[in-house]
Amino acid sequence: MAQCEALIDTLKNELKARRMTYADVAQGLHMSEANIKRMFAEKKFTLQRLEDVCQLIKTDITGLVRLYDETRSRITYLTKDQEKELVSDVKLLMIAVSVRNHSSFDDIVEYYNVSKSECIQYLAKLDRLHLIELLPNNRIKLLINEDFHWLPNGPIEKFFEKKMQPDFLNTDFSGKNEFRIFLNGALTQSSHEVLLRKLKRLSLEFQELNLQDINTPHRQKMNESLLIAFRPWQFSGFEKLRKK
Repeated sequence: MAQCEALIDTLKNELKARRMTYADVAQGLHMSEANIKRMFAEKKFTLQRLEDVCQLIKTDITGLVRLYDETRSRITYLTKDQEKELVSDVKLLMIAVSVRNHSSFDDIVEYYNVSKSECIQYLAKLDRLHLIELLPNNRIKLLINEDFHWLPNGPIEKFFEKKMQPDFLNTDFSGKNEFRIFLNGALTQSSHEVLLRKLKRLSLEFQELNLQDINTPHRQKMNESLLIAFRPWQFSGFEKLRKK
């Protein structure tokens, strides 16, 4: 059952990567959109229905299994040495972040001050680090899973805390497309868990939208960053005033 559900998740991700909506699937199968949503939500497909949806993305069940296996082989974490090498060269890190966000070779050399030969050298480094596979004609196959995470307290997280986080927060968030909200309250454990689930869902939606926009030319997109922070916390200046 777990493998069947994983196959359906793979199919869902492929539809998103091809920017196909549930409405598109419904039209292709001559079904209502509500029924399609229910099928994916409940993850209940007959073999025939699964094959029908596969045909919409020009594959078959065997091809879907192959895609699933490729997803399983992708890495979720880097090693400490891999992270160290990435943060040791800001251009290498920049290109790694770009390909992680599904930028193409042409996108990178068009958007950044990097020559084609230099970009190829950096992509070859990422290939040697097993983060990507550099294919003919400078095509890039990403070997990092969508739910990739930094090592806790590792080199990238330390680099983020020291360099990137202060730079990100160095604004009053009053400009166009900027937004900041800071809330403070006292919640029960159950309320805390409800809000935590919603925040995790928001992070998944961010990833899903990033996938949906893969085929949009880079010049029509904005580099976006979303920082979510949520934990039991009180300002240390207040904490000192608490009765022991």
